[in-house]
Amino acid sequence: MPERKRKPRVAVVDWKPAPASIDGVTVERKVLGKAAEVKYYLADTEADFTLAILNADAIIVWQNTDVTERTLSKMKNCRALIRNGVGYDTVDVKTAGRLGIPVCNVPDYGTEEVADHAIALTMAQVRQLFPLDREAKKPAWKLHVKEKLRRLSTLTLGIVGLGRIGTACALRAKALGFRVVFYDPYLPNGTHKAVGVERVDSLEALLRQVDVLSLHCPLTEETRYLIAEKELAMMKPTAYVVNTARGAVIKKKAILAALRKGVIAGAALDVIENEPLKTKAEAATPNLIATCHAAFCSVEGMVEMRTTSARIAKLAVTGKPVENLVNEEWLV
Repeated sequence: MPERKRKPRVAVVDWKPAPASIDGVTVERKVLGKAAEVKYYLADTEADFTLAILNADAIIVWQNTDVTERTLSKMKNCRALIRNGVGYDTVDVKTAGRLGIPVCNVPDYGTEEVADHAIALTMAQVRQLFPLDREAKKPAWKLHVKEKLRRLSTLTLGIVGLGRIGTACALRAKALGFRVVFYDPYLPNGTHKAVGVERVDSLEALLRQVDVLSLHCPLTEETRYLIAEKELAMMKPTAYVVNTARGAVIKKKAILAALRKGVIAGAALDVIENEPLKTKAEAATPNLIATCHAAFCSVEGMVEMRTTSARIAKLAVTGKPVENLVNEEWLV
């Protein structure tokens, strides 16, 4: 009898310390149907990648799990490595390309959620929501922060990176009355005119004028520590920083020190370099708001993201061209 053809296998690798999926792989199995067998695994680091994961025909990886050459070299059957999210800085895309492994991401989910979260963090700072909440719960409260409360129409919100999420954030900020300016050296001239925002030609020009800085750029060799001691010193002492992009775009040591010294008025960080915060001293930093890398999250957004990544896996295991390929220039 002829040998029975093996059914393709798709491995979904979630993060062990804080699994993102609440139902295993229900969504993925629905999308893949009979095209592949789908299995769910938990991994803290790539050292936790079992043979079953390494031998899969397509691998979907959630956030925070590094995938380096050591692991990629063992993926002999992999037709696609899919990062379940927008950022793919945790994957060695160049090596994957050299090994013939397509790397894909899911750039078109969560745009609304991240933009909403950035605006929520902005409003929490300029309207001093958390200090007011703490004060209002005292037996005899006083309005101590009135000198910090700002009229939105008098404020400038600066955006770094006018991509999908940056644009969504800009439109929301405009609707609230902010003057919006942005810095993005890779955006073609004139694109911003359709959005109705102002452009500056340098990061320094942006930093020196903004009341709120909102970061929406990917983490690359160029943007790592884009905001550090020098850049924070350029900002107004009354300015706020919001980061819903990638943690290491801001140097953690620099921004925590800036908050303690009053170099800036506050920071609201959904993502933090080497997250989470490591010590009680870091967590107690004055005028710091932190959320749990949750900007992307909503019931609808999670389903959208998982559906897209599963669809890409299905394309890969059925021999069709994949979507959202991020390492095409290195792929052999």
